[in-house]
Amino acid sequence: MSSTNTYDVVIVGAGPAGMCAALYTGRSMLRTAVLERGMPGGELLNTEKLDDWIGEKSILGWELARKFYEHSREFGAEFITANVHKVKRLADGTFETVTDTGDVYLSPAVIITAGGTPVKLGIPGEQEYAGKGVSYCAICDGAFFREQVIAVIGGGDAAVEEAEFLTRYASKVYVIHRRDSFRASRVLQERLFANPKIEVIWNSVAEEVLGDANGLMTGLRVREVVTDTTRTLDATGCFVFIGFQPNSGLIKGHFRHDASGYVITDDRMMTSIPGLFAAGDLRVQLTRQVTTAVGDATTAAIAVEKYLKARGVEAAIDPLGSGGYAV
Repeated sequence: MSSTNTYDVVIVGAGPAGMCAALYTGRSMLRTAVLERGMPGGELLNTEKLDDWIGEKSILGWELARKFYEHSREFGAEFITANVHKVKRLADGTFETVTDTGDVYLSPAVIITAGGTPVKLGIPGEQEYAGKGVSYCAICDGAFFREQVIAVIGGGDAAVEEAEFLTRYASKVYVIHRRDSFRASRVLQERLFANPKIEVIWNSVAEEVLGDANGLMTGLRVREVVTDTTRTLDATGCFVFIGFQPNSGLIKGHFRHDASGYVITDDRMMTSIPGLFAAGDLRVQLTRQVTTAVGDATTAAIAVEKYLKARGVEAAIDPLGSGGYAV
């Protein structure tokens, strides 16, 4: 049975940005609901290890996610497992955040930290062999390909980093890139080129995922774009890292965005819809890292407090209590 709930601020997404925002809104004594369809952590749960989180020379992704979660909860943030269907601003300025089960969360401000979903190749066999050879998460599925030959598709940081990670399981890793150079950072490229298990196939695109009668992937057809020749790789796994599509479609109503759908904000992380803030991978920015996500979230959370105060909205006295907002 659906329900209606009232909060000072609703945060959509519990990745690094969402959890950091919850930390700051909780510290500001704002009654906060964090809606996340899965386990809190976001892309941290798909990252084996980080060596660029300040203060930690090396930390496991799941461990950092746990620390974020525990810390944000100390200040009263309420984490709710829910898949958000839409976020809409009503005529009176209140936001209505609706889940796919029909539950409604009302609040005078919302922070969207919903990130994105992996971009698909859109080639024959990709959907058919998804989960049966085709994957979009190295840390999730890498262990299933011990001593097998696999292919990684992409040329950015994610593709290069995950290809190097996958060599701990696979006997050989092909990296297929449509250009003649990577976009990835220099340090990641150096690690990849130094790994004897990796072979780069330049100027090439995947055209078809092949499989057998048992529904398992058996190969990958690749076309070299310069010579227009094709070859078949005897690979039993294909990991796709060609980008993410921002989950901005859940915002109902017109808002400023770029050609790819990433949300445009001002310097306070507010979107073109008053009271709707965005932080992390969903937002237009130069780079998408954990550090930039939490920086966005810090700004957004503090801006929310000031926004509510300017509108005469008083925070709940006890962020753990049942009180809502009052205008």
